[in-house]
Amino acid sequence: MSRFSEPQHPDFQRLNTSIGFDRRLWPQDLAQSRAHARMLGSCGLLTAEDRDALLTGNVQLRFNAAVMRLVPNTSFTAITAVEYVDASGALQRATADRYVLAASAMDAGAAGVMVAPPGHLRTDDQIYSYFDSVAETLGATPFALQDYPLATQVQISPKVILRIVEALPSCVMLKHEDWPGLAKIAALRAASDRGARRISILTGNGGLFLPEELQRGADGAMTGFAYPEMMVGVVRAFRAGDPERARDLFDAYLPLARYEQQPGIGLAVRKHLLARRGAMASPALRKPGATLSPADIADVESLVARQTRRLQEIG
Repeated sequence: MSRFSEPQHPDFQRLNTSIGFDRRLWPQDLAQSRAHARMLGSCGLLTAEDRDALLTGNVQLRFNAAVMRLVPNTSFTAITAVEYVDASGALQRATADRYVLAASAMDAGAAGVMVAPPGHLRTDDQIYSYFDSVAETLGATPFALQDYPLATQVQISPKVILRIVEALPSCVMLKHEDWPGLAKIAALRAASDRGARRISILTGNGGLFLPEELQRGADGAMTGFAYPEMMVGVVRAFRAGDPERARDLFDAYLPLARYEQQPGIGLAVRKHLLARRGAMASPALRKPGATLSPADIADVESLVARQTRRLQEIG
């Protein structure tokens, strides 16, 4: 922070700590930052990679605000991702970025932020220390712990999750995306049954294991599928005490949900379906995203037709 051996004078620290005021000027600050990054790139003072990195972070802040405008006063928790901390050791900048991103989302109307661990964490103590620093940085802002080892390569045991939950009250939710992970959900719920603090557990992985996850104690799903009403219907049936109805609904959608989870073309399938349903204007992905072949589209149409018939049968 400083090149001097003596600590900063408190008056100077107060003068130099302007985040509380600056946050009111973020829309204007973001606009000028984007223009500045483009100018530096056009002058050759920034590489194209550095320019795009700056613009990408800027876009994320604007995206947060746009989403909050689209879903005001929603009863669902609006959560935004906080970027992973760079393993290079740039912790000061990462901490500041983490705070700015979280605070901008909260200012825009979010109910909390979602935090995933950086990929270089290996030991239980390293994982706990990271989330302890996150909680300190975010202050009173609630956060969800994203447990997605397939993406982060970080294995978080139930013991560590419970340690985080007990020590950090601002951790209010687990985004559970471990695979296989049913035993982890069961272990966490068994601990809360014995008196540990209970937090919400929402699951991912395209909802492919939703009935079993609910059976083990999950509260619902927070994931992507072109037919989100499947997840709504399954959760409602479980809560109404009708697990057979929940499984019948799930089974009707499962072939298409499975098809949508294919690596490579899965997102193209989802966007095709969302465009087909009128939820978006175009199914196109930015390059180098996949494009569906005529055979792929024929598969999807066949699966949709079978799904429609089955839903009519079960009512």
